[in-house]
Amino acid sequence: MTSTEETLEAHIQGEVTSLCHCWRLSRADGVILGFTDHDRQLNCDGASFHPYTGFTASEARSSFGLSVDTVDVAGALSASEIREEDILSGLYDGARVETLLVNWRDPSMFQRLRVAVIGKVTRQDGRFVAELESEAWTLDQPSGRTVGRGCDAELGDQRCGVDLTDDRFAGSGIFLRAEEANVLVVDGLDAFAAGWFDNGVLTWVSGAQSGRRERVIAHVNSGSETRLSLWREAPLRGEAGDGFIVVAGCNKQFPTCKGKFQNAPNFRGFPHLPGDDAAYSYVRGEGVFDGKALVQ
Repeated sequence: MTSTEETLEAHIQGEVTSLCHCWRLSRADGVILGFTDHDRQLNCDGASFHPYTGFTASEARSSFGLSVDTVDVAGALSASEIREEDILSGLYDGARVETLLVNWRDPSMFQRLRVAVIGKVTRQDGRFVAELESEAWTLDQPSGRTVGRGCDAELGDQRCGVDLTDDRFAGSGIFLRAEEANVLVVDGLDAFAAGWFDNGVLTWVSGAQSGRRERVIAHVNSGSETRLSLWREAPLRGEAGDGFIVVAGCNKQFPTCKGKFQNAPNFRGFPHLPGDDAAYSYVRGEGVFDGKALVQ
Protein backbone atom coordinates (compact mmCIF):
# COMPACT_ATOMS: atom_id res chain seq x y z
CA MET A 1 0.00 0.00 0.00
CA THR A 2 1.40 3.41 -0.97
CA SER A 3 1.64 6.33 1.43
CA THR A 4 -1.23 8.04 -0.41
CA GLU A 5 -3.44 4.98 0.05
CA GLU A 6 -2.43 4.73 3.72
CA THR A 7 -3.46 8.36 4.25
CA LEU A 8 -6.79 7.73 2.54
CA GLU A 9 -7.32 4.60 4.63
CA ALA A 10 -6.81 6.65 7.78
CA HIS A 11 -9.35 9.17 6.49
CA ILE A 12 -11.89 6.37 5.84
CA GLN A 13 -11.46 5.12 9.40
CA GLY A 14 -12.30 8.59 10.76
CA GLU A 15 -15.71 9.66 12.03
CA VAL A 16 -16.42 11.98 9.09
CA THR A 17 -15.40 11.30 5.48
CA SER A 18 -15.49 13.31 2.26
CA LEU A 19 -15.33 10.66 -0.44
CA CYS A 20 -16.51 10.48 -4.03
CA HIS A 21 -15.90 8.37 -7.11
CA CYS A 22 -14.08 9.45 -10.26
CA TRP A 23 -13.88 7.68 -13.59
CA ARG A 24 -11.07 8.20 -16.09
CA LEU A 25 -12.00 6.98 -19.58
CA SER A 26 -9.24 6.41 -22.15
CA ARG A 27 -10.38 5.78 -25.73
CA ALA A 28 -8.35 3.94 -28.35
CA ASP A 29 -7.93 7.18 -30.34
CA GLY A 30 -6.05 8.79 -27.44
CA VAL A 31 -8.89 10.93 -26.07
CA ILE A 32 -9.09 10.93 -22.25
CA LEU A 33 -12.27 11.98 -20.43
CA GLY A 34 -12.85 12.38 -16.70
CA PHE A 35 -16.14 12.21 -14.76
CA THR A 36 -17.14 12.30 -11.11
CA ASP A 37 -20.26 11.89 -8.99
CA HIS A 38 -19.15 14.89 -6.90
CA ASP A 39 -20.85 18.28 -7.44
CA ARG A 40 -17.75 20.19 -8.60
CA GLN A 41 -14.72 19.66 -10.82
CA LEU A 42 -11.81 17.78 -9.29
CA ASN A 43 -8.17 17.58 -10.41
CA CYS A 44 -6.67 14.26 -9.39
CA ASP A 45 -3.84 12.02 -10.58
CA GLY A 46 -3.02 14.33 -13.49
CA ALA A 47 -6.57 14.49 -14.89
CA SER A 48 -9.64 16.70 -14.58
CA PHE A 49 -12.94 15.09 -13.57
CA HIS A 50 -16.16 16.91 -14.45
CA PRO A 51 -19.49 16.63 -12.58
CA TYR A 52 -21.99 17.84 -15.18
CA THR A 53 -22.51 14.49 -16.93
CA GLY A 54 -24.51 13.01 -14.05
CA PHE A 55 -22.39 9.87 -13.93
CA THR A 56 -23.69 7.19 -11.59
CA ALA A 57 -22.61 3.60 -11.07
CA SER A 58 -24.30 0.39 -10.02
CA GLU A 59 -23.05 -1.93 -7.31
CA ALA A 60 -19.67 -3.47 -8.17
CA ARG A 61 -18.76 -6.98 -7.12
CA SER A 62 -15.38 -8.69 -7.23
CA SER A 63 -15.16 -12.46 -7.36
CA PHE A 64 -12.41 -15.04 -7.13
CA GLY A 65 -11.39 -17.13 -10.11
CA LEU A 66 -11.47 -16.21 -13.78
CA SER A 67 -15.06 -14.99 -14.04
CA VAL A 68 -15.61 -11.56 -15.59
CA ASP A 69 -16.82 -9.00 -13.04
CA THR A 70 -19.13 -6.27 -14.35
CA VAL A 71 -20.45 -2.90 -13.19
CA ASP A 72 -22.72 -0.48 -15.05
CA VAL A 73 -22.12 3.27 -15.30
CA ALA A 74 -24.80 5.63 -16.61
CA GLY A 75 -24.88 9.27 -17.59
CA ALA A 76 -26.38 11.90 -19.84
CA LEU A 77 -25.41 12.21 -23.49
CA SER A 78 -23.51 15.48 -23.30
CA ALA A 79 -22.96 17.41 -26.55
CA SER A 80 -19.55 18.58 -25.34
CA GLU A 81 -18.18 15.31 -24.00
CA ILE A 82 -20.14 12.18 -24.95
CA ARG A 83 -21.92 12.30 -28.28
CA GLU A 84 -24.28 9.65 -29.56
CA GLU A 85 -22.60 9.58 -32.97
CA ASP A 86 -19.24 8.82 -31.32
CA ILE A 87 -20.80 5.88 -29.47
CA LEU A 88 -22.38 4.61 -32.68
CA SER A 89 -19.05 4.99 -34.49
CA GLY A 90 -17.44 2.60 -32.00
CA LEU A 91 -15.06 5.13 -30.44
CA TYR A 92 -15.95 3.84 -26.97
CA ASP A 93 -15.71 0.13 -27.81
CA GLY A 94 -13.01 -1.43 -25.63
CA ALA A 95 -12.17 1.89 -23.96
CA ARG A 96 -10.24 1.64 -20.66
CA VAL A 97 -11.98 2.95 -17.54
CA GLU A 98 -10.26 3.49 -14.20
CA THR A 99 -12.41 3.93 -11.08
CA LEU A 100 -10.88 6.07 -8.33
CA LEU A 101 -11.98 6.65 -4.76
CA VAL A 102 -11.07 10.27 -3.99
CA ASN A 103 -11.17 12.55 -0.99
CA TRP A 104 -12.81 15.58 -2.57
CA ARG A 105 -11.47 17.89 0.15
CA ASP A 106 -7.93 16.81 -0.74
CA PRO A 107 -7.87 15.13 -4.21
CA SER A 108 -4.24 14.13 -3.71
CA MET A 109 -5.67 11.41 -1.46
CA PHE A 110 -7.07 8.73 -3.77
CA GLN A 111 -7.08 5.03 -4.38
CA ARG A 112 -7.54 3.18 -7.68
CA LEU A 113 -10.36 0.70 -7.06
CA ARG A 114 -10.48 -1.13 -10.38
CA VAL A 115 -9.56 -1.02 -14.04
CA ALA A 116 -12.10 -2.20 -16.59
CA VAL A 117 -12.97 -1.99 -20.28
CA ILE A 118 -16.25 -0.89 -21.83
CA GLY A 119 -18.30 -3.75 -23.16
CA LYS A 120 -21.90 -3.25 -24.24
CA VAL A 121 -23.25 0.31 -24.52
CA THR A 122 -27.01 0.98 -24.68
CA ARG A 123 -28.76 4.31 -25.32
CA GLN A 124 -32.27 5.41 -24.40
CA ASP A 125 -34.04 8.77 -23.91
CA GLY A 126 -30.88 10.86 -24.10
CA ARG A 127 -28.97 8.66 -21.64
CA PHE A 128 -26.42 5.91 -22.03
CA VAL A 129 -25.53 2.90 -19.91
CA ALA A 130 -22.07 1.37 -20.37
CA GLU A 131 -21.25 -2.05 -19.00
CA LEU A 132 -17.71 -2.17 -17.58
CA GLU A 133 -16.02 -5.56 -17.66
CA SER A 134 -12.97 -6.49 -15.61
CA GLU A 135 -9.63 -7.15 -17.29
CA ALA A 136 -10.42 -10.86 -17.13
CA TRP A 137 -12.54 -10.04 -20.20
CA THR A 138 -9.40 -10.35 -22.32
CA LEU A 139 -9.23 -14.06 -21.47
CA ASP A 140 -12.52 -14.59 -23.33
CA GLN A 141 -11.22 -13.08 -26.56
CA PRO A 142 -9.94 -15.26 -29.43
CA SER A 143 -6.16 -15.51 -29.45
CA GLY A 144 -4.29 -16.75 -32.47
CA ARG A 145 -5.68 -18.02 -35.74
CA THR A 146 -8.67 -20.24 -36.33
CA VAL A 147 -8.94 -22.76 -39.14
CA GLY A 148 -11.79 -21.94 -41.50
CA ARG A 149 -12.61 -21.45 -45.15
CA GLY A 150 -12.86 -17.66 -44.86
CA CYS A 151 -9.88 -15.28 -44.82
CA ASP A 152 -8.97 -13.86 -41.40
CA ALA A 153 -6.97 -10.88 -42.70
CA GLU A 154 -8.33 -7.34 -43.04
CA LEU A 155 -8.44 -6.07 -46.59
CA GLY A 156 -5.36 -3.95 -47.25
CA ASP A 157 -3.40 -4.89 -44.13
CA GLN A 158 0.13 -6.32 -44.15
CA ARG A 159 -1.02 -9.92 -44.28
CA CYS A 160 -3.44 -9.23 -47.12
CA GLY A 161 -1.15 -7.08 -49.24
CA VAL A 162 -3.80 -5.48 -51.47
CA ASP A 163 -2.95 -1.85 -52.31
CA LEU A 164 -6.13 0.08 -51.54
CA THR A 165 -4.70 3.26 -53.10
CA ASP A 166 -4.98 1.56 -56.50
CA ASP A 167 -7.63 3.30 -58.62
CA ARG A 168 -9.23 -0.08 -59.28
CA PHE A 169 -10.10 -0.51 -55.62
CA ALA A 170 -10.84 3.03 -54.43
CA GLY A 171 -13.12 5.80 -55.57
CA SER A 172 -14.17 9.27 -54.47
CA GLY A 173 -17.44 11.11 -54.83
CA ILE A 174 -19.85 13.58 -53.35
CA PHE A 175 -23.06 13.10 -51.40
CA LEU A 176 -26.22 14.26 -53.22
CA ARG A 177 -29.11 13.32 -50.95
CA ALA A 178 -30.39 10.73 -48.48
CA GLU A 179 -33.39 8.58 -49.41
CA GLU A 180 -33.52 6.85 -46.03
CA ALA A 181 -31.54 7.04 -42.82
CA ASN A 182 -28.89 4.74 -44.25
CA VAL A 183 -29.29 4.99 -48.06
CA LEU A 184 -27.23 7.67 -49.80
CA VAL A 185 -27.48 8.83 -53.40
CA VAL A 186 -23.97 9.81 -54.51
CA ASP A 187 -22.08 11.00 -57.56
CA GLY A 188 -18.60 10.05 -58.80
CA LEU A 189 -18.75 6.24 -58.76
CA ASP A 190 -20.18 5.68 -62.25
CA ALA A 191 -17.05 3.83 -63.40
CA PHE A 192 -17.55 1.03 -60.87
CA ALA A 193 -19.84 -1.96 -61.34
CA ALA A 194 -22.73 -2.51 -58.95
CA GLY A 195 -21.68 -4.44 -55.87
CA TRP A 196 -18.02 -3.40 -56.18
CA PHE A 197 -18.11 -1.57 -52.85
CA ASP A 198 -20.26 -4.12 -50.97
CA ASN A 199 -18.63 -4.68 -47.55
CA GLY A 200 -16.29 -1.76 -48.23
CA VAL A 201 -15.48 1.23 -46.03
CA LEU A 202 -16.57 4.82 -46.71
CA THR A 203 -14.63 7.70 -45.13
CA TRP A 204 -16.03 11.22 -45.09
CA VAL A 205 -13.41 13.82 -46.08
CA SER A 206 -15.45 17.02 -45.76
CA GLY A 207 -18.54 18.33 -44.01
CA ALA A 208 -19.88 17.75 -40.51
CA GLN A 209 -18.91 14.08 -40.54
CA SER A 210 -15.34 14.54 -41.80
CA GLY A 211 -13.10 11.73 -40.58
CA ARG A 212 -15.91 9.31 -39.77
CA ARG A 213 -15.64 5.82 -41.27
CA GLU A 214 -18.70 3.72 -42.09
CA ARG A 215 -19.28 0.23 -43.44
CA VAL A 216 -21.00 -0.09 -46.83
CA ILE A 217 -23.68 -2.78 -46.88
CA ALA A 218 -24.71 -2.54 -50.52
CA HIS A 219 -23.65 -0.69 -53.68
CA VAL A 220 -26.39 -0.37 -56.30
CA ASN A 221 -26.43 1.40 -59.68
CA SER A 222 -29.90 2.52 -60.73
CA GLY A 223 -29.92 4.28 -64.09
CA SER A 224 -27.66 7.31 -63.80
CA GLU A 225 -27.69 7.25 -59.99
CA THR A 226 -25.52 5.38 -57.53
CA ARG A 227 -26.85 4.33 -54.13
CA LEU A 228 -24.82 3.24 -51.14
CA SER A 229 -26.47 1.58 -48.16
CA LEU A 230 -24.49 2.16 -44.96
CA TRP A 231 -24.42 0.32 -41.65
CA ARG A 232 -25.52 3.20 -39.40
CA GLU A 233 -27.96 3.87 -36.57
CA ALA A 234 -27.58 7.62 -36.14
CA PRO A 235 -29.30 10.07 -38.49
CA LEU A 236 -27.17 11.48 -41.29
CA ARG A 237 -25.71 14.88 -40.38
CA GLY A 238 -24.18 15.55 -43.78
CA GLU A 239 -25.25 18.00 -46.45
CA ALA A 240 -25.30 17.86 -50.23
CA GLY A 241 -21.79 18.35 -51.57
CA ASP A 242 -19.95 16.58 -48.72
CA GLY A 243 -17.05 14.56 -50.11
CA PHE A 244 -16.01 10.99 -49.36
CA ILE A 245 -13.66 8.23 -50.41
CA VAL A 246 -14.68 4.58 -50.49
CA VAL A 247 -12.64 1.41 -50.87
CA ALA A 248 -13.76 -1.89 -52.36
CA GLY A 249 -15.16 -4.53 -50.06
CA CYS A 250 -14.18 -8.15 -49.57
CA ASN A 251 -16.44 -10.96 -48.35
CA LYS A 252 -13.43 -13.02 -47.19
CA GLN A 253 -14.09 -15.78 -49.72
CA PHE A 254 -11.41 -17.33 -51.96
CA PRO A 255 -13.20 -16.71 -55.30
CA THR A 256 -13.43 -12.99 -54.41
CA CYS A 257 -9.76 -12.82 -53.44
CA LYS A 258 -8.72 -14.57 -56.64
CA GLY A 259 -11.08 -12.89 -59.11
CA LYS A 260 -11.65 -9.40 -57.74
CA PHE A 261 -8.25 -8.65 -56.23
CA GLN A 262 -5.94 -11.14 -58.03
CA ASN A 263 -4.49 -11.90 -54.61
CA ALA A 264 -4.89 -15.68 -54.29
CA PRO A 265 -1.30 -16.30 -53.02
CA ASN A 266 -2.02 -14.08 -49.98
CA PHE A 267 -5.40 -15.59 -49.10
CA ARG A 268 -5.36 -16.19 -45.34
CA GLY A 269 -8.00 -18.89 -45.14
CA PHE A 270 -8.30 -22.58 -45.95
CA PRO A 271 -10.73 -22.74 -48.90
CA HIS A 272 -10.18 -26.45 -49.54
CA LEU A 273 -10.88 -27.50 -45.99
CA PRO A 274 -13.00 -30.69 -46.03
CA GLY A 275 -16.54 -30.22 -44.82
CA ASP A 276 -18.36 -32.12 -42.06
CA ASP A 277 -19.41 -34.87 -44.45
CA ALA A 278 -15.81 -35.64 -45.33
CA ALA A 279 -14.52 -35.29 -41.79
CA TYR A 280 -17.11 -37.55 -40.14
CA SER A 281 -17.82 -40.07 -42.91
CA TYR A 282 -17.12 -43.76 -42.43
CA VAL A 283 -14.10 -45.42 -43.98
CA ARG A 284 -15.09 -47.33 -47.08
CA GLY A 285 -13.11 -49.82 -49.14
CA GLU A 286 -13.16 -47.74 -52.32
CA GLY A 287 -11.73 -44.68 -50.57
CA VAL A 288 -8.12 -43.60 -50.94
CA PHE A 289 -6.52 -42.61 -47.64
CA ASP A 290 -2.87 -42.02 -48.44
CA GLY A 291 -2.44 -38.68 -46.65
CA LYS A 292 -2.29 -36.59 -49.84
CA ALA A 293 -4.22 -33.36 -50.31
CA LEU A 294 -7.87 -33.85 -51.21
CA VAL A 295 -7.69 -30.93 -53.65
CA GLN A 296 -4.71 -30.61 -55.97
